[in-house]
Amino acid sequence: MVNLSVELTSNSKYDLILPNPVLVASGTFSNALEMSKINNIELLGGIISKGTTINPRFGNNSPRIIETSSGLINSIGFQNIGVNAFIKDILPIWNKWNVPSIVNIMGNNIQEYGELALKFDDISSIDALEINISCPNVEVGGMEFGQDPHEAIKVMKSVKKNTDKPCIVKLSPIVSNLQEIVKAVQEHGADAITVSNTYPAMAIDINKRKPILGAKFGGLSGPAVKSMTIRNVYIASKVATIPIIASGGIMSAEDAIEAMMAGASAVQIGTATYIDPDAPWKIINGITEWCETNTINDINEIIGSAVI
Repeated sequence: MVNLSVELTSNSKYDLILPNPVLVASGTFSNALEMSKINNIELLGGIISKGTTINPRFGNNSPRIIETSSGLINSIGFQNIGVNAFIKDILPIWNKWNVPSIVNIMGNNIQEYGELALKFDDISSIDALEINISCPNVEVGGMEFGQDPHEAIKVMKSVKKNTDKPCIVKLSPIVSNLQEIVKAVQEHGADAITVSNTYPAMAIDINKRKPILGAKFGGLSGPAVKSMTIRNVYIASKVATIPIIASGGIMSAEDAIEAMMAGASAVQIGTATYIDPDAPWKIINGITEWCETNTINDINEIIGSAVI
């Protein structure tokens, strides 16, 4: 038997050990309710909620998504039901599942991150928070929190003041110095990092001579960004003293293994589920088969094995 369990976070109060390294990415899996009707959620390494905000958000104007030659661009606009409805309507369902559960939170300002952390702090069925700092800070002209280490630190202080839960920080892929951001968040309480969110992108209808997406711009995901994800994970691993989760373009077991060799302890599956809803489960099986073929008894043996 291959040991697929990985330790994702460890702090003074909580340990988060995943039964396998395959998580489902925030947003693309919604809140797992639909998928639970056709697949066994409890076989996953863990689930991550849609991005959850203080108040409900209706999202951007349509069209919100467009397929590209090697992925997709989405501009959903963080549509979600808000934190109170999430706690009231979603958590009772999550509580029935035996699977690590992570809530992705994001605020319009520093204070909202702290408020969201406090909302979830006493809920024992939530194992960790994923702090999305790759979204605009409306108080500083729309710059992403994750693009400025000083702003990222402010977010971490606001969150850690209000919760003891493990905090996974979801980084922006477009920064001048990724390692500087990694060091900033881990020095101020991050227990793990997600590398990373989608890449800024755009598509134009050449017949109508206008942007296709209702919000003009969106985030690129899928196979097109995998090689950039591998690079960013590798670079982050050089300074990270906390676990890394690879997110972006992981479409197969081979992709997941590549990301783990670059330094990731776990991976998130997103766009792949649009192509094949069974993708996360197939990737878990594929990792097991690869390990058996290569006489790997413990998946932890390969983490960072290509980092030189």
